[in-house]
Amino acid sequence: MNALEQALAYDHRIAPPADGGRPIGIAGAGAIVRAGHLPAYRKAGLRVAAVADLDVDAASAVAREFGVETVHDSAQALVDDPRVEVVDIAVTPHAQADIVRAAISAGKHVLCQKPFAEDLATAVELVEAAERAGTLLAVNQQMRWDQVISTTKALLQAGWYGTLTSGLFDVDVWTDWRSWPWMLAKPRLEYFYHSIHYVDAIRYVFGEPVSVVATTGRYPGQAAGGDTRTCTVYEFSSELSVTVLANHNNWSSRPRAVVRCQGTEGQSEGTLGVLYDYPVGRPDTFEFWSRTIHPDHTFRRDFEERWIPDALVGPMSDLQAAVAQGRAPLTSGRDNLGTLRVVHAACRSAEEGRRVRVDEVPLSVRSAG
Repeated sequence: MNALEQALAYDHRIAPPADGGRPIGIAGAGAIVRAGHLPAYRKAGLRVAAVADLDVDAASAVAREFGVETVHDSAQALVDDPRVEVVDIAVTPHAQADIVRAAISAGKHVLCQKPFAEDLATAVELVEAAERAGTLLAVNQQMRWDQVISTTKALLQAGWYGTLTSGLFDVDVWTDWRSWPWMLAKPRLEYFYHSIHYVDAIRYVFGEPVSVVATTGRYPGQAAGGDTRTCTVYEFSSELSVTVLANHNNWSSRPRAVVRCQGTEGQSEGTLGVLYDYPVGRPDTFEFWSRTIHPDHTFRRDFEERWIPDALVGPMSDLQAAVAQGRAPLTSGRDNLGTLRVVHAACRSAEEGRRVRVDEVPLSVRSAG
């Protein structure tokens, strides 16, 4: 096995704490908790002490299914539970900020959903409140732990790509937004509730973009009020840009969800398996071509894990490790302000029909959502 094959075969995931970590309380008992959070935590051996939802029957059902001992009828009761040390929030965005504030006041560490605020002013407020209180606030940008993204990052750090030149996220799928009724009225739907994953992954792999050029569109008769198609170029320099093509109106039997990364010495193509039949999906795939080792050969890795639920282990395990090690989480709220800022820049570019520099967006900007 050569050095490239060894790098491809390496397991880049963060190991969950061997003792199960600090007890987790989950605020919310909806579909993503049942399909993602709880299966991931059970598989990783993380301890879930309690779950809360205004729909107590829903909370009780998931508690029985996953062996969670305690059910609460409100997020405040969950936060007040002395056994809960980490609050994992899985509620709609408009309800999230108050839960974060309550958790911080109670001295609990927090894992937020993304976006953890729809406007940067609220996001900054929450980040600063956590920092003053000495609690850790992380954001569940779990795509960083998806196998395609984590493998790309590892090969980049090992030098296999050489100098990066371009990237592409090409997503052409069917998304039934009616599955999330609260999203239907969101005018900035695609960026804030889907492409925010790609924006964060781009920052993680490629660094901080300087400017953004974006266009958006809709589909005739769509149920959602906001944009369901975006085309965005994230610009770093004259020699590096990343394009994201996201279309949620592909009703055919041929969906596509591909990530490409190109450098002077190597290039790769991976598939995001979960998007081929969300949320069940299929495992990711990853292919790599090298200029220096067997240039005529395709190096391939097939994965057993799936973005959902497996990647959701990453943000929680990293938060637990950050608490134990006295460091900031990889997806800290402070870091995630950068992701939100780029998302706002993309929205502004589409709305104003021009290239927008990311530094044009102040950290106090308010959002239409």
